[in-house]
Amino acid sequence: MRRKFVAGNWKMHGTLQNNALLIDALKVSVAGLACEVAICPPYPYLAQAAALLGSSGIQLGAQNLSEFVSGAYTGEVSAPMLGEFGCRYVLVGHSERRAIYGESDSVVVAKFAAAQAGGLVPVLCVGESLEERQAGKTSEVVSRQLAAVIDRLGVSVLTKSVIAYEPVWAIGTGVTASAGQAQEVHQAIRSQVAALDPVVANGVRVLYGGSVKPQNAKELFGQPDIDGGLIGGAALVAGDFLAICRAAG
Repeated sequence: MRRKFVAGNWKMHGTLQNNALLIDALKVSVAGLACEVAICPPYPYLAQAAALLGSSGIQLGAQNLSEFVSGAYTGEVSAPMLGEFGCRYVLVGHSERRAIYGESDSVVVAKFAAAQAGGLVPVLCVGESLEERQAGKTSEVVSRQLAAVIDRLGVSVLTKSVIAYEPVWAIGTGVTASAGQAQEVHQAIRSQVAALDPVVANGVRVLYGGSVKPQNAKELFGQPDIDGGLIGGAALVAGDFLAICRAAG
């Protein structure tokens, strides 16, 4: 049985004061939740978050990492560095990294491999743009992004990873894929993996990310192939994020 998982991606938001208030509010209520919970703050706040989270049970994640372990790569952060701060998870291939910073499938694969080599669990983000969806290319795009990792590293690497389907057209727009639309893509993702290894497919958690709110979380998470959510804006509001976590439980 796959345990539901809700991860909050803070993106480039936060202050020392606001972070403390948010984490303290989450810690008060997280003990009674049935799902696994993680937060992914910006790099500068990882130490603060790790200290505040303590033994709360909330996992710590990062939003990105370098494909390199060390060296002359100014501005980059490696998997071993993230591990020293207590990170368990790291986002890989988020749509904003792909679209804004030009990360190709090959770069995403390298980062995925670096995360696992450094002892982290990569959260592999896949998803299509509005133009790609309107052109009927959703399956083609998502399948290609997933296959890039499987073809290079083997399907077994997915046993130590999480997949997050995030339709780019629904991120931060207030527009959410319907539960049926989301389930259709999640099912396709699981079927793609199952064609190679049914055991891996049954065990890998596939999250939905794209304007998840307390109002739609229960219906989304009630779908058979949706194992939780990668939450953006709502992760910055304690009440909303906790409500989404309760929906997952």
